[in-house]
Amino acid sequence: MKKVLITGGGGFVGKAIVRQLRARNLDCLVLGRHLYPEVQAMGAMCRQGNICDGDFVTECCRGVDTVFHVAALAGIWGRWQKYYAINVLGTENVLAGCRAAGVSHLIYTSTPSVVFNQHSIRNGNEDLPYADHFLCHYAMSKVMAEQLILAASNEQLRTCAIRPHLVWGPGDPHLIPRLIERGRSGQLRQVGAGDNLVDISYVDNVAHAHLLAADNLAGSGTAAGRAYFISQGEPVNLWQWIGELFSRLDIAPVRGKISYPLAYGIGAMLEGAYHLAGRQEEPRMTRFLAQQLAKSHYFSIARAMDELGYHPLVSTEQGMERVLAALRI
Repeated sequence: MKKVLITGGGGFVGKAIVRQLRARNLDCLVLGRHLYPEVQAMGAMCRQGNICDGDFVTECCRGVDTVFHVAALAGIWGRWQKYYAINVLGTENVLAGCRAAGVSHLIYTSTPSVVFNQHSIRNGNEDLPYADHFLCHYAMSKVMAEQLILAASNEQLRTCAIRPHLVWGPGDPHLIPRLIERGRSGQLRQVGAGDNLVDISYVDNVAHAHLLAADNLAGSGTAAGRAYFISQGEPVNLWQWIGELFSRLDIAPVRGKISYPLAYGIGAMLEGAYHLAGRQEEPRMTRFLAQQLAKSHYFSIARAMDELGYHPLVSTEQGMERVLAALRI
């Protein structure tokens, strides 16, 4: 790698990738919706624009040898047209820009949601088929985008996909803040029996996996056209992990419980009511959220270890200490 483009480099995962690239003294260009002073302070350049603008994306790809395509619309609620435009058409633009500019390597930030078919997954591997029934537009759009990325891999443009699960760490704008807000307001309820195991992924480990994938594509290329699950290597009991976080932050433990079928039914009713009312905000419960809170979903990282040389740099315990230290500032 010499000059690198990071789409979504101002986001949580994107900034971690930029930080590790700059630690190697690599020339970084960040494509994002805004200018990011924190990223510029690392020594990266920012280009402000829309990933849905194909000409702009191609222009950003010129002179670049490696692209990390991290930009995406996340979440479990919203209009399909927006998810499709950003996550699918935006990915098409990145691929077209890479081809037009002669980019050699493309690493895509995917998600395990591409294989989540509404049933518990225990130690699943990359042989799992793509899901074919979806309860949120995000998952469907990411399936479509990942398929585009992996199908595009050839000798001129080597591609691969990284699938980190529940990314967290200091500065996390989604998972930790949402848990804390619901915990402090007393609105979080345990869904299901509370024995479900899930993967979590510390953000620096996720960034490390991306760089390892880029190194592989630039070297042996054995990762070309392949996807990789990334996590801490050992799942956590979701509700025990939340309980530890709350205890360390002096938040009252989660005492209320609700069965999975009831939570799923409430989610279905709320989704229907919000659609009828034309409300844009996310309901407090959805069918997809009920499944994520009640079911097990964890994956083997054997392929990433064997083919990329991936091992978590930061343990779950170390990650928790870093998050707590950041929250207490």
